[in-house]
Amino acid sequence: MPAHSDVGWDTVLAVAGVAGLALAYLLMAHRGTGRAHRPTRDRWRTAFFLTGCALVAVALLPPIAPFAHEDFRGHMLQHLLLGMYAPLALVLGAPITVLLRAQPAQRARDLTGVLRSKPMGVLAHPLTALTLGTGSLVVLYCTPLYNATATRPALHWLLHAHFVLSGCLFAWVIAGPDPAPSRPGVKARLFVLGAAIAVHAAVAQLMYGGFLIDVHAPIAQVRGGAEIMYYGGDIAELLLAAALVATWRPARRGPSRRPGLERVASAR
Repeated sequence: MPAHSDVGWDTVLAVAGVAGLALAYLLMAHRGTGRAHRPTRDRWRTAFFLTGCALVAVALLPPIAPFAHEDFRGHMLQHLLLGMYAPLALVLGAPITVLLRAQPAQRARDLTGVLRSKPMGVLAHPLTALTLGTGSLVVLYCTPLYNATATRPALHWLLHAHFVLSGCLFAWVIAGPDPAPSRPGVKARLFVLGAAIAVHAAVAQLMYGGFLIDVHAPIAQVRGGAEIMYYGGDIAELLLAAALVATWRPARRGPSRRPGLERVASAR
């Protein structure tokens, strides 16, 4: 990608949007205070969400952004921040719970209904999240798509958005404290996480060896990017596995088949 030393208006707008998201979260968290309020847990969640916002901003600003424009290793570092580390922190902030607590009762029930809908169930299925997140790496690096993003700013920003959104979807389905409509048991989620780790490692190894990869960059940069992807991805996936264990709760026996969504709707 060509080098860019100045912060453009597109970057300013993106970072302003991230700051606005953080402010909206703080306002909703304050509004929901007192509704099933647990100060220590809520402080941790707020800290996680603000950390996620900060990681997105760091990835979009100097020195990482100019490095990403001129060096494939910088791109991979930016990719990890936007697609793995920031989404995990954002999801651990339980934004759906915070949103629901801040709403009037009827609106919260309407939003809960959206969470229970069939389209949301398909979107939040682990296999969908795996395909959109990890599967897209194959499309990005094994086709001319990555090289197209290097010369087309619109595609470049769409790629950033895809990293963040698909990363949040995967983290939410696997280990989010918020309820998910199609979330299976822990064993199934560990299996999906293991599949993501395997695909991530395979793409990194192919990239390092120069097989089936379509990235127009010097060999040293491509190999360096592959190493960042391999080792940095391993750390992120270990953190996600730790979050899965930390947020796991034994299923409650009872007549309700959707206890998670009911608790969120009533935690007001």
